[in-house]
Amino acid sequence: MRSRYTGYGVTIALLLASTAGATVFTQEILQRAYAHWAPSLCILKFTQEVADPRTGELQQQNGNALALVVSPEGLLLSNGHLQRENITTANFRAVMQRDDREVEYKATLLEKPKDINVAFLKIAAEEPLNLPFVRFTRGSSLEIGQEVAVLGLMGETMDFHHSLIVARISAIIEEPRTAYCLDNALRLGYVTGPVINAHGEVVGVTGFELSVGEGGDLYTRSGHPMVFQSDLFSHYIDRPPENRTETEETEEAWLGVLTQPLAEDYAEYWGLDSAGGLIISTVLPDSPAAAAGLFSGDIIRSFDGQPIRAVLDRDVLLFTQMVREKKINQTVEIVIWRDGETKTLSVHLGARPRSAQDAGEYTDETLGLVVREITRDLRILLNLGEDVQGVIVRRVISGSPAQIARMQPGVIVLSVADMPVAGLEDFKKSMDVLLDAKPEEISIFARAGTVTGFFRVRPRW
Repeated sequence: MRSRYTGYGVTIALLLASTAGATVFTQEILQRAYAHWAPSLCILKFTQEVADPRTGELQQQNGNALALVVSPEGLLLSNGHLQRENITTANFRAVMQRDDREVEYKATLLEKPKDINVAFLKIAAEEPLNLPFVRFTRGSSLEIGQEVAVLGLMGETMDFHHSLIVARISAIIEEPRTAYCLDNALRLGYVTGPVINAHGEVVGVTGFELSVGEGGDLYTRSGHPMVFQSDLFSHYIDRPPENRTETEETEEAWLGVLTQPLAEDYAEYWGLDSAGGLIISTVLPDSPAAAAGLFSGDIIRSFDGQPIRAVLDRDVLLFTQMVREKKINQTVEIVIWRDGETKTLSVHLGARPRSAQDAGEYTDETLGLVVREITRDLRILLNLGEDVQGVIVRRVISGSPAQIARMQPGVIVLSVADMPVAGLEDFKKSMDVLLDAKPEEISIFARAGTVTGFFRVRPRW
């Protein structure tokens, strides 16, 4: 039976015990589906570099995921989590069974779709391919309580063997677009697995939406395994995305405030007639907000004519996204509440400063240090004032003089041999001077957390 909760767009199934135990799949259907579609599955192997936003340090790890061959020429469909902020994924290899032997192909990651959390890749081969592939049935719908079969891969200890599970549609979320929820947890090897109905048709793939913290939209439904119906992504199979281009990141507009939502208890405290808004907790120095006269404690109620009704933490991201989508140098009006009065201020938006992920860095082989510029987001994260000038250690090379001196990633270098370091250029110049002088020992004045002190480094000239 169905019941709809108005305003939430969620349809929930109340399944009777007798219905829950029933199945619409016959053994013949499952075996036929397994035999027909399993050859289209492959293991996608790759390497990832994950950047620590505090230090910029990169950690490399190997990974694997399920991928589907969705065209005979070698177009692959896989997990959208391959492409996220602060993560670089590369060196893709698609491993599949062909003629009773394992074959490995190199693959290239394509531009990620913006409207669904899947990734597409293209196999690179010297000769034309004619691979077994998944053919999706379009225009299908699923019902509450309906059983579906999902193909996937078992774990590495089971040699990534092809596998099949049966799940049930437990809920249908109808806003902002129809989404089908599965009733059980989904192991990694089944993410992006083909979803098969009782007729043996492949009607979609399993997946997870990106959370807000991973760069997803405010209204995506993250954290629960879902079925992405084929109509959501089939057009990308007809016209595959372009190859990714390593271009510079598009500049985004910037206001320069840190905020928190105006929940009901805060609204009651200030005597406001309604909740919803953004409390400015910090105005960053030299920012457009500071220039416009915004202060900590101001409450933003409207931005460029759009009411701000933030009451949850996740609503803050929506406001940030709203600002970023404006044009750099655009002037907007912000309506605030301050000291019991409503005021309207004009703000001239600037360009978003470079982030830790985009920061410039320099490798010094003599000391064995990789250092990086201190960006504004790093200052916020580490609570560093503008008076703290220097470079931050991203990596200490194993066995180097810096490692012997017990330097660590995250240490901020303030000066080298009494030469002040305000940034990367100062650090490079100081090392050039020392390269000519070749002293037996170099004193590095640095900051670790709130503590300052000296490291004594003995370089190998």
